Amino acid sequence: MTLVLRTTDRPAEPAPELPALPVGTDPLLQLEYETQPPSGPGVTRCLNHPRELALRGIPVTCTACHARRDWLLINHGRNVWVVCRCSNQWLEPEASPADFDALIATPDGTTYPSVEQGLAALGFDGAFAGTYLE
Repeated sequence: MTLVLRTTDRPAEPAPELPALPVGTDPLLQLEYETQPPSGPGVTRCLNHPRELALRGIPVTCTACHARRDWLLINHGRNVWVVCRCSNQWLEPEASPADFDALIATPDGTTYPSVEQGLAALGFDGAFAGTYLE
């Protein structure tokens, strides 16, 4: 899988694949292994942030539709992207992975095979442009 966000011309490294457990392994161990969240330097993490967001004291506003809340934050490596419901997305230079980590309320969440599938599943593909979901 190659991850290419619209704000960059360079494809990101594919996420490392986890080694498969041997056949005949305990089903509970297999389930625990499969449900662990992806980790490592190539992982892409997403966070739905329904409230207003201020980075370094400056409120975030979408340049396309002027929305002020209901964001999807995407962290890959040292970069954090902000995605609006209208599907406008941009690299946010004021946000760091540490800022992203500070916003995470729970360590677990849903994992999607690709960013595009996650955007569609969470409603950030433009399908809900102009609406706030609560």
